[in-house]
Amino acid sequence: MKLDDIKAALLASYETDGGINHLDGINLPSQESVNEISRDCMHLLFPGYFEETKLEKKDVPKLVDTVLARIGNRLEVEIEKSLRFARDPEPKKRARLLAAETLGKLADLRKAIRTDVEAAYQGDPAALSYEEIIVAYPCVLAISLQRFAHVLYSMRIPLLPRMITEFAHERTGIDIHPGAQIGTHFFIDHGTGVVIGETATIGSHVKLYQGVTLGAKSFETDNQGNPVKGVKRHPDIADNVTIYAHATILGGDTRIGANSVVGGNVWLLESVPANSIAYFKADDLVIRPRQKKEALVGYVEDWVI
Repeated sequence: MKLDDIKAALLASYETDGGINHLDGINLPSQESVNEISRDCMHLLFPGYFEETKLEKKDVPKLVDTVLARIGNRLEVEIEKSLRFARDPEPKKRARLLAAETLGKLADLRKAIRTDVEAAYQGDPAALSYEEIIVAYPCVLAISLQRFAHVLYSMRIPLLPRMITEFAHERTGIDIHPGAQIGTHFFIDHGTGVVIGETATIGSHVKLYQGVTLGAKSFETDNQGNPVKGVKRHPDIADNVTIYAHATILGGDTRIGANSVVGGNVWLLESVPANSIAYFKADDLVIRPRQKKEALVGYVEDWVI
């Protein structure tokens, strides 16, 4: 086909195949601008780690001034677009206030994020330094940006929080919805393929391995068969839980009790009591009390892999 024919076909499809056009609509947040916000956020959270040249302590105030101004301007613009999309009556005024409020939480976010780095260092014998973890472990980017996006999500700002976590998802293969509530000292080892749903809650000192899914069991539907939004769909993970690779835990009423271990490739639709081990043995799910300091080492032959 000639270019003119291709152009004509595309223009015709815009008229006949609606639903994926956004013409004459509200200006949506810019993907590239959101990506820049995400990158700048990492510079503010981890000064000196992602600069191209050495950062002297005396130069930190100047760096913070520069990056804060840049991220503040972008954040205000993209929040305003998001609020206009939601038909907020005062998008410009509220965007300015919400952008300032969001950036004002960065110092507190660093306190939580520091515990995540500590958890990675303590939880991985291959980790030789905090520096290695921050510059090379995918969980740092994914968890840090999720915590930042969760602030925006909690303010009921549409579109923007999900776009930020999708930047991290694209970079790391770790998909954490901005709505998930996550405690301190959170570590995702290796990370690829981890999925954490919107209404999941995760306690403190929780460790996940690659391929873990905290997902929905099924969707409630209305009389027209459409999924009901805003209901609890994803599991709760209590403190001091370890979930091994490719385990799938589903359902809004499913809870993994404190100090428990879930084995690799386990499929769970039911709750696990505190201080328990869940694993497969001869194709059957076993949930039994966990002995003090016992993990699943020694039970590998029982897993379905």
